[in-house]
Amino acid sequence: MSNKTIILSTLEKAINTSYQSLILHLNERSSRIWAATEANRYGRGGISAVHRATGIDYKTISKGLKELKSEQKVITNKIRAGGGGRKHILDKDPDIGLELDKLIESSTRGDPESLLLWTSKSTYKLAEALSASGHKVSQTSVHKILIAKGYSLQSNRKKLEGNQHPDRDAQFNYINNCAKRFQINNCPVLSIDTKKKESIGNYKNNGKEYCEKGKPISVKTHDFPNKELGKVSPYGIYDIGRNEGWVNVGISSDTAEFAVNSIRTWWYVMGKEIYKNADSIMVTADCGGSNGNRTRLWKWELQKLATELNKTIYVCHFPPGTSKWNKIEHKMFSYISMNWRAKPLISREIVVNLIANTTTKMGLKIQAALDHNTYQTGIKISKSDFDSINIQNDDFHGEWNYTIKP
Repeated sequence: MSNKTIILSTLEKAINTSYQSLILHLNERSSRIWAATEANRYGRGGISAVHRATGIDYKTISKGLKELKSEQKVITNKIRAGGGGRKHILDKDPDIGLELDKLIESSTRGDPESLLLWTSKSTYKLAEALSASGHKVSQTSVHKILIAKGYSLQSNRKKLEGNQHPDRDAQFNYINNCAKRFQINNCPVLSIDTKKKESIGNYKNNGKEYCEKGKPISVKTHDFPNKELGKVSPYGIYDIGRNEGWVNVGISSDTAEFAVNSIRTWWYVMGKEIYKNADSIMVTADCGGSNGNRTRLWKWELQKLATELNKTIYVCHFPPGTSKWNKIEHKMFSYISMNWRAKPLISREIVVNLIANTTTKMGLKIQAALDHNTYQTGIKISKSDFDSINIQNDDFHGEWNYTIKP
């Protein structure tokens, strides 16, 4: 038999036929294990026979024989042995990880020596800065290093509320206990606040809505307020016990007079029928804004309302820096924002209709109306007028908790 012409034996033909039927189903490791098994079965000269029948290299078959003989357990889900393949960039250049940490931390903390102090910390910028420091690295590799080191893309999170008052939690408990007492006596417990002012016009509204593909709603490029249409101030009254709300959509200034008038309209539109026998109303509010605890006009207007309705009004303010704990924020305002997402507020009527048609699976119902009144800013309450208010401060933080009687 010449070296150039190799005539396969009957067994070698059988090996070749078997190999051809299996070749599409074998990976690198299983191929050499199969070849080694066939070589073992052939006996002496088996490696050469399998090589001639399949074309698999002698070294590969020999490696398969060693793996078969080895008593070491082989991980079946790996083609190559542990440590095989291209080395990770952190193994080839251990210092690159430390250099990357320095770039990110220094730019975060305002190190004046940082290359990225006044630029975005994108993977492209980081790769450029590392390359400038002598590390040969691509944007993709930087991304892989960041993932390996536990970094991820993150937005800012609102968590810092300033200096917390030592009686913050005690005030929350106090409000909760007072609310329970009012509800037991079938008296309303209201959460009140002003929602963010909204510009009226064909402006972009945050969020997404389904539209025909390629045909989004077109809005103005710039959000400059329309002087004729102006803005609206939705003032909300949320009935905690009944999961119902009233929104007074103001077209004037957000003043204490506007805030109290919103409570007044709630009473005549909704509260009067529901709480016929109630002799008092509990109001929970933030410490700032038109209903702030230090605003004289707020208490002056509440006195007028208490006298008009012949009902005691009990007010509890949340501690400074805790406005997001106000029930109306996450029980009513958030759902209004969800309901009008991606809808341009092109008219006051649309604002009112979108608010009034806001519902939830938990049964939230809202009524809304436009307040056409004009509220003057800068009204001052003299000391003598303020002293005439029939107000009684609680023993526990009277600046936050007080009663105004008719």
